Amino acid sequence: MMSIQEKYEAIIGLEIHVQLKTATKAYSSDRVSFGGKPNTYVSAVSLGHPGTLPFMNRATIDSAIKLGLACGCDIRRVNEFARKNYFYADLPKGYQITQDKTPICTGGQVIIRDAEGNDKVIRLTRIHMEEDSGKSIHDLDPDYSLIDLNRAGTPLLEIVSEADFRNGQEAYNYLFEMRKLVRYLDISDGNMEEGSLRCDVNVSIRPWGQEKFGTKVEVKNLNSFRHVQKAIDFEIHRQFEAYESGEKVVQQTRSFDPVKGVTFVLRDKEDAQEYRYFPEPDLPPVIVEKEHIGSIREILPELPAARLERYISKLQLSEYDARILTDSKSTADYFDQLCEHAPSAKAATNFILGYVKAWLNEQAAEIEDFPIKAEAAGVVLHMIESGKISHTIANQKLLPALMENPDAQPEKLAEENNWIQLGDSDQLMDWARQALESYPDKVAEYKSGKKGLMGLFMGEVMKASRGKADPRKTTEILTQLLNN
Repeated sequence: MMSIQEKYEAIIGLEIHVQLKTATKAYSSDRVSFGGKPNTYVSAVSLGHPGTLPFMNRATIDSAIKLGLACGCDIRRVNEFARKNYFYADLPKGYQITQDKTPICTGGQVIIRDAEGNDKVIRLTRIHMEEDSGKSIHDLDPDYSLIDLNRAGTPLLEIVSEADFRNGQEAYNYLFEMRKLVRYLDISDGNMEEGSLRCDVNVSIRPWGQEKFGTKVEVKNLNSFRHVQKAIDFEIHRQFEAYESGEKVVQQTRSFDPVKGVTFVLRDKEDAQEYRYFPEPDLPPVIVEKEHIGSIREILPELPAARLERYISKLQLSEYDARILTDSKSTADYFDQLCEHAPSAKAATNFILGYVKAWLNEQAAEIEDFPIKAEAAGVVLHMIESGKISHTIANQKLLPALMENPDAQPEKLAEENNWIQLGDSDQLMDWARQALESYPDKVAEYKSGKKGLMGLFMGEVMKASRGKADPRKTTEILTQLLNN
């Protein structure tokens, strides 16, 4: 029997909703906040009371323009709004203010890595502005569903891709890149666990060579990258088995059960839902001037792809190291600061991917929580480079001391605790001679070819110096004495 990949092609598109990091809601002055007491960040405007009028949040428009420019989209100058009408308990107005025919951004692309690690272009259809609904809570009361309207009216950007994905890994990588991008632009925190980034996927399969798309199934309510990947891969397999058994694939809306690893039916639908879009009568069109778009373009930060290229071409980092450093804007920012004070970009890289990463993993923390400032870390790296302290002293004593007292001066701290390495050649020569004289038989063995005995001699010098002998200079002196 032929495999899925040999017989069928998966056609997958994603719709991402990004909750924007604005102070107030999309069309009212209500505060945007996560985790507040239910139904406290609401007003007559966000609840849609009769006689109230919405007004546009400029930060929403600017965020959309930033993302559009970063993705190479065309930015629409005349933006109109529409009402998307449907009834649900957590939609207090009975409609959602959105953009229907006039999305602020069209076209554009995002470059991801495919399942084999090669670059792949994902085309974007549109990015448009809209508002969020409230939140229905079904697990706090045995008899009732509870409604929290704090989220209602929060500004969203909906990002619609073309059906360019072929498997769950590509969708996972796309979500990772999109989250990284909105964080670099500082328009959203992209936390799926808090609902700041949500994803729906459309999945169909068709025999290879067939132009017509297969029957599309939408999978909603996916709340993690892995759930998106697993839901897509399961749905591809489910549809494949249905076609092979002669069963008809029905157009449905489904959800994903992460415990069982399967999708399940939410509702069947023969055709797309009719939302009765019509122009929003209470919001005039928003005109975006070319000069305004230009001013936003000028303040865009260095984007992940440009930073990755700079680290590889100018700083001569490996692609692997550069990708790890640029995956998080905060990590890349700390790295750039550290490079201003460290002896080399490589030393800064090794420090972050070694000592810092180990501490973050141990503490389950983010780099913003790392207490040692980049300038102080750079001083420590220079002390190691110059031989003032060893890597061991730095990692086991000086850096932990700085963690406890981040405002301390590293060199002063090392001097006060007698951690400075001894590099005086005469003193090192005396210790080296004493070490060799203590083991004349081992010296003979070394000269006959047992070069591993160098560790024994080094250990004796370190013992005599109480660990403060400069290892590099000590090795040079021991080698000189042993070769005479």
